[in-house]
Amino acid sequence: MIRDFEQEDFYGVLGIVNQAAEAYRGAIPADRWHEPYMSADDLEAEIAAGVAFRIYEADGCLAGVMGGQPVKDVFLIRHAYVAPEAQRGGIGGALLDDLVRGVSSPVLVGTWAAAIWAIDFYRRNGFVMEDGDETRRLLQTYWSIPERQIETSVVLRLIG
Repeated sequence: MIRDFEQEDFYGVLGIVNQAAEAYRGAIPADRWHEPYMSADDLEAEIAAGVAFRIYEADGCLAGVMGGQPVKDVFLIRHAYVAPEAQRGGIGGALLDDLVRGVSSPVLVGTWAAAIWAIDFYRRNGFVMEDGDETRRLLQTYWSIPERQIETSVVLRLIG
């Protein structure tokens, strides 16, 4: 079942994000890795900034989370994570389909350039990677991230 985030989901979402983000350890630059990957304060700040999370619940347990955020004239996919034990079962694709249904503005997602599995997921789901100059422009326009993260990230755009 896919549903809206509720406040009682907060620590479950935080757990999924931090468990699933372990896949990034060693794939992203060491100077961008931190423990925990997302703190409670970070999650609170994302919610306060307008990231609306959708939850995938299976058998009464949280199994995945994905956020969306309208920024200026685009819609950003934010914080897409599936619990490690539930990965490769279609949860990410279902959340993505649910999140972008009815969105009429361009849909973008940013991820780490070394996160090949994430890039492959988005490509399988209709996204194409922007070139380096366009990635830089998009990251500077729609995200609030440090220069080092811009240097080590890519942006993909949903086509169709």
